[in-house]
Amino acid sequence: MLRKTITRLVCAPLAAALVACGSAPVAPGYYRVERGDTVTKIARSHRASVRSIVRWNNLTNPDAIEVGQLLRVAPPGNGATAGSSTSSNNGSPAPSTSNAAAPRALPGAAAPANGISLIWPTSGKVVRNFDGVNAKGIDIANVAGTPIVAAAAGTVVYAGNGLRGYGNLLIVKHNADFLTAYAHNRKLLVKEGDRVTQGQTIAEMGDTDNDHVVLHFELRYGGRSIDPSRYLPAR
Repeated sequence: MLRKTITRLVCAPLAAALVACGSAPVAPGYYRVERGDTVTKIARSHRASVRSIVRWNNLTNPDAIEVGQLLRVAPPGNGATAGSSTSSNNGSPAPSTSNAAAPRALPGAAAPANGISLIWPTSGKVVRNFDGVNAKGIDIANVAGTPIVAAAAGTVVYAGNGLRGYGNLLIVKHNADFLTAYAHNRKLLVKEGDRVTQGQTIAEMGDTDNDHVVLHFELRYGGRSIDPSRYLPAR
């Protein structure tokens, strides 16, 4: 049977899994994308123009929004005026938060705006960089059995091989907004529900559901994939 690599994977299953693992309440002026949503539909329901939604969220491809992604649906500085966006998707009032929008890393910084700080999850050479389209994370190559560590403290919310294209996969939830994913492991050393510390060995590098030994590492904010290399320290 032909083994599918991560470069040929549509990442919607992982996005759905990440959202299912838990997500932050939606702050006033924001909306969390649900299955079946389009930018046009979201703009219409929040009485905004598609052009505004695209501009407020710096969307390079409006057709590529993901389930769980947070979108600004009200003008910056006027978040409470956007129709139903003052409530969470389940209709309950949403508390205001200061970090509802995806954080932007400062040059040379290893920590996003809300204070999460990452370390490299393994040693090796980065052989594939994030592009947000075909690569929703980075690939780090080394020999089989190379230790994989938790990039930050958190709770293991997924440990298994049920997501096609990811092999033996771990997902660690760090707080209400951030999760990291570690794919293609040879062996998982933690289980769902385990609390892990930053730097703790959680897996061994492998090639499950892949054609070469590599760690595929993803960082998600509010269900949206972001470039992990922007938040990792220089090495």
